[in-house]
Amino acid sequence: MKILITGSSSGIGKETALLFLEHGHSVVGLDRKEGSIEHHSYSHEIVDITSKNLPSLPSFDIVISCAGIQDSEDDIDINLKGTINVVEKYAIHPNIKAILIVASASAHTGAEFAYYSASKGGLLSYTRNVAIRVAKYGAVCNSISPGGVKTELNRPVMEDEKLWNEIMKVTPLKKWAEAKEIAQWIYFLTVVNRSCTGEDILIDNGEMHLNATFIWPDK
Repeated sequence: MKILITGSSSGIGKETALLFLEHGHSVVGLDRKEGSIEHHSYSHEIVDITSKNLPSLPSFDIVISCAGIQDSEDDIDINLKGTINVVEKYAIHPNIKAILIVASASAHTGAEFAYYSASKGGLLSYTRNVAIRVAKYGAVCNSISPGGVKTELNRPVMEDEKLWNEIMKVTPLKKWAEAKEIAQWIYFLTVVNRSCTGEDILIDNGEMHLNATFIWPDK
């Protein structure tokens, strides 16, 4: 199948692209940064997803929105509006099979940065909106809400021993997810799943869901 993945230069987006390529799919990645994946079935477009002039691309079977930033006044423009731009441009058509939007555990708790929490909370509502609209095509649209994931964005706490220990004290499973694990959830919800739609899956090792605790360095 033909797959579109935003935020494919690093983190969850990159691991998701690699997993789909491993399974023999064709992947196009969109990112503000240069691509770092070398594979005959992968192509990369340097794109600002907040732009209304997104490039014209061939039709996709699956569209996955992983692009995002945190702790910035641009969070709503990129995380929420950028996702809407991409989905509306590339995912709403009769041949679409599945859409997956990466939200955040903070969409449920609000226990994080203000603009970030608001942007991710909006994605939950938008996911349901899209699920209703693409159901007539037999397509599914879901979101996932990761808690702590070991990516570059989270280095401020991952590399601070004191803060990391505080996080582990309030995380029931005493760990964070790897980006590869989140990619596996995405693959299941878009390729294997054909009946779950309009839902959000919380993947946080119990950290925010059971405790609603957010720990970050003081500014």
